[in-house]
Amino acid sequence: MTSKRVSSVLALLALAPAQPVPFDQLVDELWGDERIANAKNALQANVTRLRKLLAAVTGREGRDLVRTVGTGYLLDVEPASVDAHRFAALADEGASLVGRGPAAAVHVLEEALGMWRGTALLDVSEGFRCRTASVRLEERRLTAYEDWVTAKLAVGAERVPVPELRQLATEHPGRERLSELLMMALYRDGRQSEALDVFHQARRRLADDLGVEPGRSLHTVYEAILHQDDVLGRPHGSLMLTG
Repeated sequence: MTSKRVSSVLALLALAPAQPVPFDQLVDELWGDERIANAKNALQANVTRLRKLLAAVTGREGRDLVRTVGTGYLLDVEPASVDAHRFAALADEGASLVGRGPAAAVHVLEEALGMWRGTALLDVSEGFRCRTASVRLEERRLTAYEDWVTAKLAVGAERVPVPELRQLATEHPGRERLSELLMMALYRDGRQSEALDVFHQARRRLADDLGVEPGRSLHTVYEAILHQDDVLGRPHGSLMLTG
């Protein structure tokens, strides 16, 4: 079983592929304020274990994969071979297609979201850089999910994941776009009263959790649904909402 420190070294190097990461940053991430007798030797021991692991998995020499460069280490791989970078590239591509090619956006974003297997960087240490990267990746995942639902609604896709949307909107009250998408999905399925209720629930959560009112965009969707504005498309039953 790979230790969290070895996993953390790999994570930090993989987040900056083909770029040297200074020894000091790696030591700080792995041990923080903990005092150790010889930090550089301790780091080198973890890098040695990482090299052996990567060599066994890839068949390449470990020293060729994790190179010593000046006062740091470098993971010598292309960014496209790192899941986090591949996901980000697909998410960006999908986002750019939502407005001009929603059907293509659905396909690209499904590929991006399909790369996820649980929480980002779950098996690494609790160092600041790993925690920050994990939060950033999770936020990017939510944005990609929002883009995916937006694209599905734009093409009138048959399955819109209402239970999942509802859960995420509840878990992330500050991300009002999730509530907007949930309201639009319900309205498009002819469930106007449920859609309006989502707004009131979101408003209460924002007031209770953050002490703020809904933003202009959420208010605009609410007013459009209340008045059955044609900009939302006509309510119908052709959408198959999973829930």
